[in-house]
Amino acid sequence: MIQVHELTKSYSDVRRGRFVALDSVSFQARPGQVYGLLGPNGAGKTTTLRILSTILHPTGGTARVNGFDVCRQPDQVRRSIGFVSANTAVYDRMTGWEMVEYFGRLHGMPRDVLADRMERLFTQLKMSDVRDRLGAKMSTGMKQKVSIARAVVHDPPVLIFDEATAGLDVLVARALLDTVAQLRDQGKCIVFSTHILREAERLCDRVAIMHRGRILAEGTLEQLRDEHHESDLEELFFQLISRHDQEHLETAAVG
Repeated sequence: MIQVHELTKSYSDVRRGRFVALDSVSFQARPGQVYGLLGPNGAGKTTTLRILSTILHPTGGTARVNGFDVCRQPDQVRRSIGFVSANTAVYDRMTGWEMVEYFGRLHGMPRDVLADRMERLFTQLKMSDVRDRLGAKMSTGMKQKVSIARAVVHDPPVLIFDEATAGLDVLVARALLDTVAQLRDQGKCIVFSTHILREAERLCDRVAIMHRGRILAEGTLEQLRDEHHESDLEELFFQLISRHDQEHLETAAVG
């Protein structure tokens, strides 16, 4: 469903020269699976997801979403995905219903199909409290419900969550994770980026641990624990990050 091969993204920086945000990243995510991108801020998670959602163009490598190339077939990719992040804004002067309807119409959904889909979606996501509420008067949790609803209104096979729980209180974050799990059970292919290890342990079927634009380790949590002889995910995570930082410093010193 998602195939990423040797994906690279670099930028020109006046002071630092060429800055590599992504360095030969490869992974696959399948239907009915939550694939976690796990790493600290600046690891390259958001850059990867922006390329998958056609917001950024890669410098090198390839990425396909639902069989479509992100560079050559961006329109088909956009129709195949729903995107949710912590920074997704809502329109202050539109109600929850109007916002979700607006995005459904942007995707070209017929009015009758859209109305039926929205009724089921608002019931499923328990959104009666936002149906007629203006965005300006919504709580953070309400806004996140709207963000999810408008991301899935066109029933895309692929969903991307970019640090979607950042800034949410414990109850709202838990409800979002439950929703992601339900979407996985419906057969969706989900990429979920986070720096919160407990979220990865609870939700992800496979994870890639990223740092400085590279994947340091990839697999199921059980595979990673066995491979690195470490049962504690947090300790495993910090060991990999620290080792990579040390190698980076040594390389820079030699250079």
